[in-house]
Amino acid sequence: MSDLMSDPVIRLDSVALCYRLAQQRLGSFKEYLIHMVKGSLTYEQLWALRGVDLIVTQGEMVGIIGPNGAGKSTLAKVITGVLKPTEGQREVRGTIAPILELTTGFDYELTGYENIFLNALLLGRRRVEIDERLESIIEFSGLGKFIHSPIRNYSSGMVARLGFSIATAWVPDVLILDEALAVGDARFLKRCQTRMSELREAGATTILISHATDMLRDYCTRCVWLDQGVVQADGPPGDVLDRYNEAMSQARTVPDQQASPDSAVVSLDG
Repeated sequence: MSDLMSDPVIRLDSVALCYRLAQQRLGSFKEYLIHMVKGSLTYEQLWALRGVDLIVTQGEMVGIIGPNGAGKSTLAKVITGVLKPTEGQREVRGTIAPILELTTGFDYELTGYENIFLNALLLGRRRVEIDERLESIIEFSGLGKFIHSPIRNYSSGMVARLGFSIATAWVPDVLILDEALAVGDARFLKRCQTRMSELREAGATTILISHATDMLRDYCTRCVWLDQGVVQADGPPGDVLDRYNEAMSQARTVPDQQASPDSAVVSLDG
């Protein structure tokens, strides 16, 4: 078991991602075509990630922390394959169960019951597998009679509960949660934490993106601090989160203080 637990499941080598932002304000596709034909389109480059090196082994629960705009969600989308890195290499082994946004994989005109099948099929599950887990998904979500209502009538917390219930009904190789638990109530959050612990014991690797430092400190085996697309620290949760909280406290004291994009990576593993 120890050999399996050391196998790299996620490997990012010098990963960088650049967004191109159009500088012109274009009100229609016709205007876009005119500018394109004239060759007058200009873009601004925004580097969301720069030189990210990350290795995650089987069974790890890695917390990703950072201020808004740090590149956390972009990193999650690169890991899942939604975005292709501009530079560097990405390698992920096995199946991925991502909850990147509350709306991912859902049709708001369908009922919760119908969306279980839609969402699970998008995750690569077969109809027979879904039928086998259907009742347990509904029970874990705690939606009761609301499972037969269109999810356009759901609160954000109800959508999050349904999404988490579907994604964790099977043991994925990699589970990625991007602030998916931020809108859940305390009782459901406790059930989610128990479920994540069970998945980890079963060999699943978890990437947990959250601003909830207490949860990351209690449940993660390791934390990565990301700021301006650069890894600032990677190591034991207590050490990384203490450094992060100290930096954020200093930033609030000096509003224009910013971390340098060229900051060196600090390893806290020893």
